[in-house]
Amino acid sequence: MTSELCKEIEKQLVPLPTDKIAVAVSGGSDSLALLYLLHEVARHNVVDLYAVTVDHGLRSEAREEARQVEAICVDLAVPHDTLLWREWDGKGNTQNAARNARYTLIADWARAKGIETVVLGHTQDDQAETFIMRLARASGVDGLSAMPMRRQHAGVTWLRPLLNVRRAALQSYLRDKGVQWVDDPSNEDPRFERVRVRDQMDAFAKLGLTAEAVSYT
Repeated sequence: MTSELCKEIEKQLVPLPTDKIAVAVSGGSDSLALLYLLHEVARHNVVDLYAVTVDHGLRSEAREEARQVEAICVDLAVPHDTLLWREWDGKGNTQNAARNARYTLIADWARAKGIETVVLGHTQDDQAETFIMRLARASGVDGLSAMPMRRQHAGVTWLRPLLNVRRAALQSYLRDKGVQWVDDPSNEDPRFERVRVRDQMDAFAKLGLTAEAVSYT
């Protein structure tokens, strides 16, 4: 399993002309597994790996979760920074505001360190959920386009090498390593559209709308 996951990452990472990469790590299963996998890939490809966590200040547990990620990075000898976002005014869509802030903070941090590539832990499950969400909004053909494996934004290359990998495979990988991840309670909050879609994915699968069928890269 480990070698297969590493090969999936190497397919996207190795062609990039860079000797520095960063990984965004929240402490959840997807990004934490990506951290461990990138640690293996970077060692074998002579690439310097950095890690970054964004504490949005929206949950009291976030600071401790960032410390847990930092402790793991210390064990792996991966330099780690925690970035703080304290500008939320309580108005509008919380998740959109947090996501936009996260990209801005990480991009600024990466450019300051001379890092051109930031790796994200989006999975095939995320890809499928995004498709269903856009379909429900009648987004049209263009709106149904997949999350790209690679894109340029804010002076940084954002890489998603796990878009063909299921979350269950990453969690199995972490269990085999004896690594515990953080479960963000917002991932169970039905107020959020993505959570409602995720809860219905089994029902969609019975109609043939499996994660594999609706996600494409």
